[in-house]
Amino acid sequence: MLTIPITAFVTLVIILVIANLSSGEKKIEHKIERLYTSDDPQFLRSMGLLLGPPVLSGNRFEMLLNGEHIFPSMLEGIRSASKTITFETFIYWSGEIGEQIARALADKAREGVAVHVLLDWVGSSKMDKRYLNMLQDAGAEVIQYHKPHWTGLGRMNDRTHRKLLVIDGHIGFTGGVGIAPEWTGHAQDEKHWRDTHFRVAGPVVGHMQAVFMDNWVKATGNVLHGPDYFPEVEGVGDGLAHMFSSSPSGGSDDMQLMYLMAITAATRSIHLASAYFVPDKLTINAIVEAAKRGVKVQILTPGKRIDAHTVREASRACWGNLLRAGVEMFEYQPTMFHCKLLVVDEYLVSVGSTNFDSRSFKLNDEANLNIYDHDFAKQQTATFADDIKQSHQVTLDAWLRRPFPEKLIEKFASLLDTQL
Repeated sequence: MLTIPITAFVTLVIILVIANLSSGEKKIEHKIERLYTSDDPQFLRSMGLLLGPPVLSGNRFEMLLNGEHIFPSMLEGIRSASKTITFETFIYWSGEIGEQIARALADKAREGVAVHVLLDWVGSSKMDKRYLNMLQDAGAEVIQYHKPHWTGLGRMNDRTHRKLLVIDGHIGFTGGVGIAPEWTGHAQDEKHWRDTHFRVAGPVVGHMQAVFMDNWVKATGNVLHGPDYFPEVEGVGDGLAHMFSSSPSGGSDDMQLMYLMAITAATRSIHLASAYFVPDKLTINAIVEAAKRGVKVQILTPGKRIDAHTVREASRACWGNLLRAGVEMFEYQPTMFHCKLLVVDEYLVSVGSTNFDSRSFKLNDEANLNIYDHDFAKQQTATFADDIKQSHQVTLDAWLRRPFPEKLIEKFASLLDTQL
């Protein structure tokens, strides 16, 4: 008599697993045809119109290197707020910096500033519940994104990986940093990670606010709008930029498409820093083709000091064709390398939350800021060069001679690459 209910339950579990492991959308299956270079006006036009909101001028950008510069700037921004704060992040764990940010947000909420906090439920699982109580008691609105509920079990694998902080609709922060002790300091030892974040001012902050609102509406059904959130913003510089987003519920391939278009347009150089680098065959082929047409390609990833060893093993399994094409592969040595950066021809700089893997391209909610500025790009490649000085280059010969057990582990790890 119990056979039918048990069978029905098992069937339901299988359906939910399949729903979580697939995006339900068609994937990009064909290579992007090379029709223009990065210095052709059509490149900027296509990136703005095909991928997201149009590129805006009048922006200013500041690079924040490691936690010792990132968190003081974020805290200063929070404490300067007079009307609104919107904050979305994946990782929020317990620790001194987590408490400092929670207290700063709570203080502003008590002053009457409208504070809206969107935390990924999985990413904030290590967060001290005191912080949530502190924020809510102060009047801040706190939502945990995709918290398990029987009506949404099929969304359990859809996480918000976005990192956004917007102050009064005028100042924005984005990059790779999470709120945890690992991101504090200056990457001085293996307990303190290497990462970069960016402070942004100018009209493009409206794009950043709109990306936050995308998930806020999904999570709450409430639309935040008006001049307190979307004020008229005057130009404060001459930088060109736009921010766009992707998610499984709409445009999950947008981030991969952006990378493919940028790589395909590259003429001289590609500098790619990725905390989790597990590209699919289509992306590998695009990088290989760039290298074969004379583009200098350097890729920087974590070394043995990494928080997800399976990712590193799956990554190394796919380096063969890249190395054969002349791509230079580097592994950062001192500590966990968590940066997410693409620089093409010292012109396009793409930063934000997106990793170079299937999870970011297909499963997570991501957001990237694209900056088109030669001077800013040169600053990023200089920092990239500094990181390479602390890295080990992996040659084709060394890759081919790695021990058989290592190759075997990498092969098995690569079978999981759609979920990494």
